[in-house]
Amino acid sequence: MSAIFLDGSIVHYEALGRGRPIVFLHGWVGSWRYWINSMQIASTSFRAYAIDLFGFGESTRDPLRYSLDRQADLINRFMEEMGIGKVALIGHGLGALVGFAFIRQWPKSVDRIMAINCPLEFGSVDPRMWNGPMVNRVEWLTGRGPEGNSPLMDALKADPNAISASKAGFQVNNLFSHIRNLSIPCLLVYGPNDPAIDQPELEYAESLPMHIHQIALEGTGHFPMIENPVQFNRLMTDFLALDSGMSPRELQLKEEWRRRVR
Repeated sequence: MSAIFLDGSIVHYEALGRGRPIVFLHGWVGSWRYWINSMQIASTSFRAYAIDLFGFGESTRDPLRYSLDRQADLINRFMEEMGIGKVALIGHGLGALVGFAFIRQWPKSVDRIMAINCPLEFGSVDPRMWNGPMVNRVEWLTGRGPEGNSPLMDALKADPNAISASKAGFQVNNLFSHIRNLSIPCLLVYGPNDPAIDQPELEYAESLPMHIHQIALEGTGHFPMIENPVQFNRLMTDFLALDSGMSPRELQLKEEWRRRVR
């Protein structure tokens, strides 16, 4: 296990590979652990980091650090401590919202962001994501408990207050508007079978600016990186391979992804 101290708080992370940096950010259910397969794929060309946000996995539990802005500050401080310059972010659910909060404050530090099953407005989140025992949420999202799904075995370590704080921050902040107004390439990825997050309607997706693109990974739900890792990792590597500043809409030029755009 790797960890650093930031202002006296433990931040757990894991790292693989060499090259340009990527930071993986987990969602409301789980920890860094479900990124292992994607990290291994990315590590052949990149330096891949996966972080446990405050209140999750092995990182410090401190209610004063649970807001979206404080989680974004965690990313900034982590990058400073590790000597990381401009980075690609890959965030899932909560992790994508933290990524958006990070971009709002430090836009020049991000080369691109891949946001998986990220709610773009508060009403697109099923209320069950915020309430009830974590074990019930795991079963609802996957059909299995944590004991039957090893990538999510750390889910029960989450502090419920960390989820509540992110809910409150999401309600009062329109984070996606900042992404729309910047030129940072953003790829929105959704699992059409996700019971927790509604993907934007086709009309909305078609109205997105050129630096933002939306793709649906057919047959997947809330955890496409677990449910169909081959498909997910192929899309991830294709996105990361785009030249810096290039629109993710270039992915449509590949027949493989043209069929999956919704």
